[in-house]
Formats: sequence, C-alpha cells, structure tokens
Amino acid sequence: MIFLRSVVGKLWFTILLLVSFVLFILTVMLLEFFQNYNIDVTKKDLTNTAEKIAHVLEEHPEDKFPLGLEISWEIIDDVTKVVIVKNDQEIYYSPNTEKAIKLSLTDIKHDPELSKVFRLDTSVEKMSNLSANNGNRDTNYSIIGVPLHLPGEKNGAVFIYQSLEDMQETSQSTTKFILLVAGVAIILTTIFAFFLSTRITAPLRKMREAAFEVARGKFDTKVPILTHDEIGELATAFNQMGRQLKFNMNALSQEKEQLASILSSMADGVITFNRDGTILITNPPADRFLQYWYYEKGGFESDSEGIPTQVMELFQQAVDTEKEQIGEISLQGRHWVILVSPLYSNQFIRGAVAVLRDMTEERQLDKMRIDFIANVSHELRTPISMLQGYSEAIVDDIAESQEEKKEMAKVIYDESLRMGRLVNELLDLARMEAGHLQLSFEDIDLSPFINRIIHKFQGLAKDNEIQLNAEIEDGISSVSFDPDRIEQVLTNLIDNAIRHTPKGGSVRLKATSEDMGIRLEVKDSGSGIPEEDLPFVFERFYKADKARTRGRAGTGLGLAIVKNIIDAHHGSVSVQSKMGLGTTFTFLLPRKK
Repeated sequence: MIFLRSVVGKLWFTILLLVSFVLFILTVMLLEFFQNYNIDVTKKDLTNTAEKIAHVLEEHPEDKFPLGLEISWEIIDDVTKVVIVKNDQEIYYSPNTEKAIKLSLTDIKHDPELSKVFRLDTSVEKMSNLSANNGNRDTNYSIIGVPLHLPGEKNGAVFIYQSLEDMQETSQSTTKFILLVAGVAIILTTIFAFFLSTRITAPLRKMREAAFEVARGKFDTKVPILTHDEIGELATAFNQMGRQLKFNMNALSQEKEQLASILSSMADGVITFNRDGTILITNPPADRFLQYWYYEKGGFESDSEGIPTQVMELFQQAVDTEKEQIGEISLQGRHWVILVSPLYSNQFIRGAVAVLRDMTEERQLDKMRIDFIANVSHELRTPISMLQGYSEAIVDDIAESQEEKKEMAKVIYDESLRMGRLVNELLDLARMEAGHLQLSFEDIDLSPFINRIIHKFQGLAKDNEIQLNAEIEDGISSVSFDPDRIEQVLTNLIDNAIRHTPKGGSVRLKATSEDMGIRLEVKDSGSGIPEEDLPFVFERFYKADKARTRGRAGTGLGLAIVKNIIDAHHGSVSVQSKMGLGTTFTFLLPRKK
C-alpha cells in the first residue's frame, strides 16, 4: 500500500493500466478480425475446392468419371467432406465422410438454401448443424454447393462442407499467439514503466529528502541538478528557495537579536501583552518593576503572571479605544509613568505594549533641590544655637558653680564634635561623589571578617535585648574589596538596624554566593520604613522618624555614604521594607574589580 501511494507506484500503475487497456482493445479487435478472416478464407477455399472438383468431374465424363472421383478425393484434405450428386440415383461421398455426419440428398433438397443449386443452377453457402443425422447440435458446419454440369445429366451438384471447430482451431492458435504477444508486451511495459517512473521520481525523492532537511533547519542543503528539463528547473528553484530562506532566517535572527539587545539596554521598562493580557516579552527594567509588585503583594515569584491592576486597566482601555493610554503608579516608594499603546496585526489589534519610565530619580532630584538647604540649615542650626546659648551663659556668669560651667562646657564640646562629625561626613560624601575616593582592595576571607563585625555589635545588641547573628554560605572563597570601607558600610547598616528594632527583635546578616558576586543582606524585624520615605533613604540628611529610634539621632548621611562606597566597588545596593514587618538592605559586591 505504501508503494501504491508513492509517486513511483502511481506513475507505474498509470502507465501499466493505460498500456493494458490499449492492448486489451487491440487484442479484442485483432481476435475478431482474425476469426472473421479465417472464416472468410475457409469459405473461399471451400468454394475454390468445390469448383475444382466440379471442373475435374466435368473434364472426365462418362467412363472417365471414376478417374475424376479419384482426382477429386486427392484434392480435399482430411477435415473437408464432399458430396457429389450426379443425379438423383448416383450420389458419391468422400472417403473421409463419417456416417453420422453425412449430408443426404433429402437434406439438400428439403433445404431452401441448398436446393437453389438444383433450381437456380447457382452456387450457395450455408451454416448448418446437420441436425437431421447428427445428434450433436453444438457442432456447426459450413456448407458450400456448386452446380455440376455433366453430359446427359441434370440436377448435378458438388457439395463440400467442413466443421467450424476445425476452423476455430486455427483461430485459437492465432488467439494464443496474440495473447502471448500481449503478455510479453505487458511485462516489457511493466519493466519500462518502473524504470521510467524511477528515473523521473529519483530527483523528486532527493528533493523530498532535502525538503525534510530544510524543515529541520539545515538551510545549506542542496538538491543535485541531474537533468535540464522541468525537474531540473524545479531543483534549481528549490536550491534558490533554500538560499533565500537561509538569508531571510539570518535576517530575522539578526533583527531578533538587535531587538533583544535594544530591549535589554533600554532604561525604560517594556512589557508586551497578548490580546488576552498574557505577558509575552519583558526587559530587565520591567522585571524589576514586576518584582516590586510581587513584593508589594507579599511574594517574590518571578514567574508569576499577575500584573498591577492599574496597568491592566490601561491595557484594556488601549485595546478597547485603540488609543494610547497614560497613567502613573507608585510601588515601594518608586514612581513610574506608564504609556500603553495597542499593537496591530494588519487591521486587527493583537495586543499592546507598555513602556514603564522610572521617574523616581527626577522626583528625588526635585525633592533634594528643595530640601537640601533646609536640611543643612536645620542640622547646623541646632548645634549652633546650643553653642551660642551655653557660651552666652558662661560669658554672662549665669552658671554659678564650677560644676555647672563644666556641664555647659561639656555640652558645647559635644555639639562641636557633632558639628565636626557632620562636616567631615559631608566632606567624605563630597569626595566620594566627586570620584576622589581611594579604595585599597585586598583578598579578604569573608567568614572571619563578618564574625569580627558581628562580635563588635554583640554588646550593643545584648543591651537592647536584640538577637544578632550571621549566616554565611559554605564554600565562599576569599573576596577582593576594601575592608575598611565595607566595614564602614556594615557598621552603618547594622547600627541602623539595631536602633530601629524593638526589644525582643532580631537582626540577621546573611552572605550568599552568586554568579555575579557576593550578596550580603542586613535584615531586621523592626518597625520598617514608610513607603513614601523609601526613595530617599540613600540621600543626604535622610532621617527616619525619631519616634521609631532609640538613643542618639544620626546625621542622615550614613546611607548616602553606604551607597557611594558600594558604587565605588561597582556594586549595587537596594532596600525593601514594609511597615511593621522590618527592613532588608541588600548590596552586591562583584567578583571583579
């Protein structure tokens, strides 16, 4: 069945069926022709034989008549029977005549056709089964009668007859020969058709194999051009199609890589949606936006399909109205402007693309510009006022005793130290931001380094009834960084965590290894940072609500210094926080400087 469904089988079967049909028609026509031809020839031979016998007998009349009979019997063959009617009393039969199939004078004279020889003196012919004497009605005979003119005799005639079965033997021989020739022709046609179909379909099979190879992605596959006919032209067209397909696939691959590179390098986030709102493509800024959304909802599943409700509303409006939609959203203290535009496929909308622009830095810069002078003046006004007030009290002798003067002088000294510390931190921060920070990189074994810092704060944590511990992943090798500056970073973060964590809470320092470098987390179970304050925690003079801290208030420059130190190490720092659930500061130190 597989062979018959193939091109070779179909072509072979078609040629064989066509030739067989033609041979069948031709065989039928030839058999009919030869059968009729044999009957006609036999009748003519019988007529000629009868006329010869009549002529011989007419040449040998009276006493020579027996000689004429002998000559007549020599003329006929074994299958031909002869009846010579000299007169009504003298009838002669050929020696090979069988008694059962004799043609009697009574049959002749009672037969309307045969009797015409006597009545009309003319030749006659008839097909008869000799039913009067022969019980076998299936055998037909061809009977020829010619008049015989002998001197002194009337109603003379020569009748010659022969069985049609004898005639059919010749036809059967001819039929066998024709059928043999037809069989040989069919066999030769089968061989020729199979050979021809194989020659024709061999290039087609090669093209089929090449097409499967191209379907598997092997666009360099070529079909050999074996002929210069239509199949050869088809092979040439196939090779050209393969080259063009490879060129187009390379072009599409390059465009896809360019698009991926452009999306990855964009500062704005891009999210492509399907018609049903399913996310198709995102770039890294968009992934960070979705991470903020997942964290806001209480989870960190990066493969989640959920997106903010505001974005879905903008997407639905863009699809319904077929117009661009603009909106804003705030997550974890960061602000994004969202532009959603519909995507078309011909004249139908197949989805939408959302562009997310992070406007946090712009908002922060505006706030910094507004708050910087106020913050500096506020930080300096308090110690200056205290210096001025206590110094005036000493000058005006308001302090009566020596102890009071020393106490006032101690306040003046503390405030001057605070002003000096504020100025030094401002100078350090200015040098860092100007790029003048010099780092001394060393290969540091991370575990002893972290344990030493944790040990330094154990006393403070114990006094505040806070559990302080460190988790260091096994297998972390030595890391290259400036130990003094990183200790300053961890000191600021741990000190802030302890000051913002109530009694009975915990502070955990966790170090893990990643492909890009070493990730360190400082996580506390404190009161958390308000969402509106999160964008500004790494800016100058940022201070948490003093009601949530214990002990002395900071200058508000610690986290700004932390960020600059991490940036100088070519790392990154981030914060995540929820009110009442604590805060997590995370920074990444790359392996390469």
